[in-house]
Amino acid sequence: MHNDWKLFLESHSASIANDGWVSFAQRHPTTESALCDLSYLGLIRITGGDSVDFLQGQFTNDVSALTAQQYQFNACCNPKGHMLANGWLFYRSDDEMLFQLPGSTLPALLKRLSMFVFRSAVKLADASDELVRIGLAGSHAREQLGNILPDLPTAPQQVTQAGDLTIIQPPGTTPRFEIIGPAPSVKKVWEALATAATPTDSRFWALQDIRAGIPAIYPATVEAFIPQMVNMQLLNSISFSKGCYCGQEVVARTQHRGTLKRRMYLTHINGNRQPSAGDELFSHSAAHGKPAGRVVDAQPAPEGGFDALVMVQIPCFEADDIHLKDASGEKLVFRALPYAFATD
Repeated sequence: MHNDWKLFLESHSASIANDGWVSFAQRHPTTESALCDLSYLGLIRITGGDSVDFLQGQFTNDVSALTAQQYQFNACCNPKGHMLANGWLFYRSDDEMLFQLPGSTLPALLKRLSMFVFRSAVKLADASDELVRIGLAGSHAREQLGNILPDLPTAPQQVTQAGDLTIIQPPGTTPRFEIIGPAPSVKKVWEALATAATPTDSRFWALQDIRAGIPAIYPATVEAFIPQMVNMQLLNSISFSKGCYCGQEVVARTQHRGTLKRRMYLTHINGNRQPSAGDELFSHSAAHGKPAGRVVDAQPAPEGGFDALVMVQIPCFEADDIHLKDASGEKLVFRALPYAFATD
């Protein structure tokens, strides 16, 4: 985390964990807008004349189709088609792209990508401490941010620039905007927004991603999922017409042969112990006593308990008999995702 930004947050009564999660006294907002620090997310900067071609061979989406006015959801896979990381890819300027992903996953991915640069005109760098990320969520978000910054995105997956700030609009039923830029500029935005918005735990932002059906890959789930197991094809994050990329053969075969036996679902889990990414799930319907699935991500819900994205064997989901960890664990209560499975 940028040191000046850390001191700024602490001066506003924030508690900062070593892994970048930030908390305030108000964990969940009681107003129509929540203001969140997003330092738990990291940024990889990609520059150089061969950047597009390089990423085209590493990422699942068609990077050549990316424009300055939009962002892409992307995954990076190993040769067996299992995901190493996923996140948002977007332009910050004509010659600079940023890839945003959980900060805990960034070091390993950056090291791996760097191994494949060879003599390409590509430079990769960790920009997480250089650029600050904040988010504004809620029914009044557009109005409040529009009073400060011009030319906001008008729909999800759009990107706009305001001076040295980049603004993106994530998907989901709750209106949201992320602002990325140097600490001095982001401080001014935060102070202006904090007059009406409630500074809130950064986990509230991650909760909105969960409710939007957007998976995140953390160290505990690296190489655990093929992209379709966590609905990446339903989030327009896989191109099935572009050229080869690492893991492409497995991803394409899974799609075209219809062999998908597991899906990602949205669920609520009661109890006081927060589930962790990678936790196993139990079902009497699971074959040969194997786990019924795994937790993808879970965050505290304002009404109590936890909302979670879970990857589950389809027959176990249909039997509606899934528990956290073992038969005595909390039973999962499934909820509707904001997108349909019928398109895959």
